[in-house]
Amino acid sequence: MTTPFPFVAGSVLTASALNNISTLVINDKTDSYTLVIGDLGERVIMNKATATTITVPNSVFAAGDMVFIANKGAGTSTITAGAGVTINTGGSLALAQYGGGTLLALSASTFIFFPGSGGLGYGTATGGIGAPTAVTISGVNYEYLTFNATGVLTITKQGFFDYCLVGGGGGAFKVASGLSAGGGGAGQILIGSIYLSSNQTVTIGAGGSFFTYNTGAFTEGGTTSIGASSPFSVAALGNLATEKETGSAVSGIYVGGGVGSIGVPSAQTESAYIGFRSGDGASTGASGGGGSTARGGNGSSTVGGSGGAGFDVSAFIGGSALRKAMGGGGGGSGTGGTAATDGVAGVTTTTPNNGNINSGGGSGGGHGNIVNGNGGSGIAYIRYRT
Repeated sequence: MTTPFPFVAGSVLTASALNNISTLVINDKTDSYTLVIGDLGERVIMNKATATTITVPNSVFAAGDMVFIANKGAGTSTITAGAGVTINTGGSLALAQYGGGTLLALSASTFIFFPGSGGLGYGTATGGIGAPTAVTISGVNYEYLTFNATGVLTITKQGFFDYCLVGGGGGAFKVASGLSAGGGGAGQILIGSIYLSSNQTVTIGAGGSFFTYNTGAFTEGGTTSIGASSPFSVAALGNLATEKETGSAVSGIYVGGGVGSIGVPSAQTESAYIGFRSGDGASTGASGGGGSTARGGNGSSTVGGSGGAGFDVSAFIGGSALRKAMGGGGGGSGTGGTAATDGVAGVTTTTPNNGNINSGGGSGGGHGNIVNGNGGSGIAYIRYRT
């Protein structure tokens, strides 16, 4: 039975009419549409396979008027403010398929949209290495994209996306000629979700270069990020090697990478994802670099410290264990520091191991007149539900 809306002055409301007061007319729209006063008391349902807009005009509705809007088409339908109109919402004005909500007029030109469902759903995208990879994690189906180099994330359907970003790892750290170098510190891990409605550049951070205290010639690990400006910007910072000091004087105990910039590792903030500091070491047995989930190991006499453990990204992308953002092993004059899983070890030679590419891992340290020892570049994983 049809709705009794709109009520007509002087008409008699029957029991059946009152019983059907919540039975609102479904008003299907197969193309972009501008709301009219007649939409009060009806459900405006968008139904198109491609993107559409629902324009809210000025000076048509009055305070207290409400219109229910939904989208059953495959194309995203975006509620759009007409000239002079303001629409506020705590969610999104972009309605994915089967999304909807209620538009409430506060005045003739100011509205609030209360999303019901679907407007805050996951989007879809392409980009990175090849086609999206399907995976099921904790009973939820996803597809994810892998970026091992800077590229464009092409949004094919706007919505939420989960991300796991790994910053570039730090290079080895050496204070003076003839001594061992500490392993490089891990890049930061950043995991979260972001709403994207337009294409974004995914930037992959480069590995940091080898650090020589006497010259100060080095670079930090590069930042891995999505987007360049708010609100479409998230970033995992790179790290560099650090030096442990006692008071204001270098004590002769040289260590590998930790979090942040050069400074006293014990004073730095440590946590999962940000990373952990290096261990302690000696001039000929330097410490291992700090990893994203554990401190680097201590060096001992002529033996380098082990690299700090990294983060297992299989929790995000499924599959077998895969570690990222691990510290590099410290150099030693007798024995190089052990590599963290999927990382690199320290060595006894003057040519230390560079961090693995797309690992966010620090480089291994070496001994003597070291000429290189750079951190590993970062990587980015972006997923959405299917």
